[in-house]
Amino acid sequence: MDSDTDMQRTIIICGYGPGISDAVANQFGGEGFQVALVARSADKLEKARGTLQTRGVKAAAFPTDLSDPNAAKGLVKRVTDQLGPVTAIHWNAYANTAGDLMAADATALRTGFDVSVTSLVLAVQEAFADLKAAKGAVLVTNGGLGLFDPKVDAMAVQWNSMGLAIANAAKHKLIGLLSEKLRADEITVGEVVVLGLVKGGVWDTGNATVDPRTVADKFWEIYSQHESRVVTVS
Repeated sequence: MDSDTDMQRTIIICGYGPGISDAVANQFGGEGFQVALVARSADKLEKARGTLQTRGVKAAAFPTDLSDPNAAKGLVKRVTDQLGPVTAIHWNAYANTAGDLMAADATALRTGFDVSVTSLVLAVQEAFADLKAAKGAVLVTNGGLGLFDPKVDAMAVQWNSMGLAIANAAKHKLIGLLSEKLRADEITVGEVVVLGLVKGGVWDTGNATVDPRTVADKFWEIYSQHESRVVTVS
């Protein structure tokens, strides 16, 4: 760890699980950040918190259902009450709902959008003053299913992931808007679009090619260089 000041930096990792978010937790934790781990499963978070603690990273678990935008907003206050001001938000959360648009109901359609867009916006709103004071960052994982490409559309239909594709596309637009809106406040907004399956991730069936540490490195570069941009990893 670098210094007492560095120890006070805090990153909220939303949608924690194996793969990218775990690599981000280790990357930023290794750089002196406190890590707030967020997912629905309290047991999973507690296990991850313990692992990070053994590596010298101060971590805390915040079980939260990010499909509830009000819960996402309240999450920020819970984190600041326990760990202090927020320096960065890593949004890794998604919901693979409404896979078949011809069979999906309104709840399934809203859930995917709320997890990827609505809850992210409300969390950033709530953390805005902290992010501005720290000249911090909003760092967002996205996937290639959101690309505007007929072959990608065909893949999303084949994989029964149409709702996720819509949410990814909306999230990509949101990143551009946030980048422009928060530029004057010196808040970095970065997106890493992953074009492939991530090793150790929930979609990995043994043929994944993307190393999650590579993705984490990209997020660290965006944060440390204080440069808003979109990066692709394949």
